[in-house]
Amino acid sequence: MMVSRGAAAEQTAADYLTQQGLVLVERNFRCRLGEIDLIMRDGQTLVFIEVRQRASQQFGGAAGSIDGRKQQKLIATAQQYLARLGKTPPCRFDALLLQGQSMEWIRDAFGA
Repeated sequence: MMVSRGAAAEQTAADYLTQQGLVLVERNFRCRLGEIDLIMRDGQTLVFIEVRQRASQQFGGAAGSIDGRKQQKLIATAQQYLARLGKTPPCRFDALLLQGQSMEWIRDAFGA
């Protein structure tokens, strides 16, 4: 079975973050508002993680691709996820950027 580059990037990100002590809660949470690549727990904090892979820095690279519109979609999707839980734990939004052979983990990439 062929694995897409996106799925491979998400697996790489999940493996790396697990090594950093985070615990995977859910992958590819989808609702009508959007999708969250990874939902993980960092201690008591629920972390919504956007994984971005880019071949180069052209067009702003991986970080530049998470613009205001994308952030709003992620926030709205996270709110839908939290509504299902019935309680709201501490939360944050992280980004894991894969570019060429480098990986960058940005904790608290944007506020909500």
